[in-house]
Amino acid sequence: MLERVAVLSDVHGALPPLEAVLAEPDVAAADLIVLTGDVAAGPQPVEVLDLLASLGDRVRWVGGNADRELVEARAGKPSDIDVSNWAAEQLRDDQVEWLAGLPLTVTLPVAGLGEVLFCHATPRDDEEIVLVDSRMARWAEVLSGVPAAVGTVVCGHTHMPFTRLVDRRLVVNAGSIGMPYGGPGADWALLGPGAQLRRTAFDVDAACARVATESGFPDAAAWADEYLRSRHSDADALAVFGPLTRQG
Repeated sequence: MLERVAVLSDVHGALPPLEAVLAEPDVAAADLIVLTGDVAAGPQPVEVLDLLASLGDRVRWVGGNADRELVEARAGKPSDIDVSNWAAEQLRDDQVEWLAGLPLTVTLPVAGLGEVLFCHATPRDDEEIVLVDSRMARWAEVLSGVPAAVGTVVCGHTHMPFTRLVDRRLVVNAGSIGMPYGGPGADWALLGPGAQLRRTAFDVDAACARVATESGFPDAAAWADEYLRSRHSDADALAVFGPLTRQG
């Protein structure tokens, strides 16, 4: 049984905020770090993967749609997102192979929460969208295949942190490390014995300067300014994602 689990989601190849979160005492002291997908698709993909891989068995990985798309782009199926196509070409072969083998879900026992299922978007699909205000019927649909023994589901994908109950089951969205919607800072979650949403502040100006200087992505400065500064609010994101939830 794990006493404390730190959940990091949607790093999106942004090294400075990842370093800031890994330096958090509660992350350093956690029994395990779980990555819930979309780790490398961004301006510093090799560096982010190398840093996380250096943590060895302290990390459990779940694949996300952007991870899958990097593998596909490397195999000749380009992404619609420029930074993903660029990132795919930077990765070493061993990193592409690693991303290709990531599971869709991981289930682990966590103190106070019991069996916890970790996924990227939903347990059945790595790019399906559900939101904090999605209807109960929609949640019931996407969680229909989850074993009854699982009392908590932890996800990411939409870059907006939340916790809510869904018919006696707790759902936690850890938010995003590298592309937060709703304000600057790196969002993550700490599990055990409950679920806490955390935000790590970092020097955004310095982080943007580092990404612009250290990344070879031609639009790295603009990427950092848009995403590390969180130019898009949660209201903006909900307006875009809402119609994609198939709620009518």
